[in-house]
Amino acid sequence: MDTEFRGLPSVDKLLSTGPVKQLLEDYPHDLVVDLVRQRLQQIRQLLAGGKPRPAFEEIVESIVAQAAALGTPSLRPVINATGVILHTNLGRAPLSGEAIAAMAAAARGYCNLEFDLASGTRGSRNSHVESLLCQLTGAEAALVVNNNAAAVLLALMALAKKKEVIVSRGQAVEIGGGFRIPDVMRQSGAKLVEVGTTNSTYIADYEQAISPKTAALLRVHSSNFKVVGFTHSVTIEEMVTLAEQHGLPVFDDIGSGCLLDVTRFGLDPEPMVQQSVAAGVALTLFSGDKLLGGPQAGIIVGRKELVDRLKKHPLARAIRIDKLDLAGLAATLIHYLKGEALSKVPVWRMISAPLDEIDRRAKRWAESLGGLARVEDGETMIGGGSLPGGTLPTRLVAIGGGKVQALSEKLRHRQIPVIGRISGTTLLLDPRSVLNEEDDIMLQALHEVAAGLKSP
Repeated sequence: MDTEFRGLPSVDKLLSTGPVKQLLEDYPHDLVVDLVRQRLQQIRQLLAGGKPRPAFEEIVESIVAQAAALGTPSLRPVINATGVILHTNLGRAPLSGEAIAAMAAAARGYCNLEFDLASGTRGSRNSHVESLLCQLTGAEAALVVNNNAAAVLLALMALAKKKEVIVSRGQAVEIGGGFRIPDVMRQSGAKLVEVGTTNSTYIADYEQAISPKTAALLRVHSSNFKVVGFTHSVTIEEMVTLAEQHGLPVFDDIGSGCLLDVTRFGLDPEPMVQQSVAAGVALTLFSGDKLLGGPQAGIIVGRKELVDRLKKHPLARAIRIDKLDLAGLAATLIHYLKGEALSKVPVWRMISAPLDEIDRRAKRWAESLGGLARVEDGETMIGGGSLPGGTLPTRLVAIGGGKVQALSEKLRHRQIPVIGRISGTTLLLDPRSVLNEEDDIMLQALHEVAAGLKSP
């Protein structure tokens, strides 16, 4: 054991080796020294655990590799061929060209983020999207923060702290990533009052729970699951009517931010923002990067008196949206204003794509694999906490055989990784979740990987 430790190279020896000396030209001296010392410490720990000492060349290679990893951004574009349109792990909604351009323009230099060009005085960042949101939804006022979880927390903290908020027991849900309605209530200082049962809640349940301590009624859309069978739920219109009788507001967390009727594409109905506002909901809360198809944001629309209170709350500054997301969101909302969301917003382009177009693309992909694949029927999921169980018909490129894992790995390790999904012993690639303009990259990837698999 002592011999193994004594055989470790010194820091100076490693620093004088060619590849490490090259690092000193590309990185600060102190950083390279730290990497060398860290690697030597890791090896000492391995030796203490009985592992053999790596060769000198391996130590050098590992230091160079660590430096390369640190010096290369790990967040990279990928091709989403999984068949999940709003894939949370892959960044949810891709943005339109106009949204990307708006974000780039805001990033390139200074912008009038909080400066009123007309008056020459300080302005509000919220002004860049508020009128758009009001026009599109019919709401009196709007506020945008960094995500919908923050929007819910802000509404509860500003308007219901130390008071009670009534929620159906079937809606005291976990949206994902540990975001649970009971936990959010607790953090906000509001008290959760659950009514009804998991599968059935009636308007009488809400009415019986109202007390002088009640601050609001809250509906939470079950955006990532369904309860089927013997069920009953209260409509948002019924909730609003009851709330108004008692002088209370209704908060509606609809999650996905849907502005278009999805039933026209054969999908089950999804709560629409405009419907919530029209029903008389006091505050409607939703995400920017789901069915809205924009960047990450938490959007609140509703009554001006309540939205104004949220704007003035100290938490609003802590969770405010940044200038890049704000620019992308404004550009995305303009697509809806112009009636061009289906042709410009990528999420809606994917949802509305006709099956015959998907079939043509799938066949081109399969041909590039030179007989290694077949085209078969399948389903595309919407995903991302939207339309639970909702799928669209698609055509899948299916690659079977013993090299599926190797093919999947090779596709993932490309400069622009291609991510598919494996079902049993078959790798499935779905054109519906891939943008048309990414097809050339996709075809090149499939051709090159197929050639590699066929070579001896």
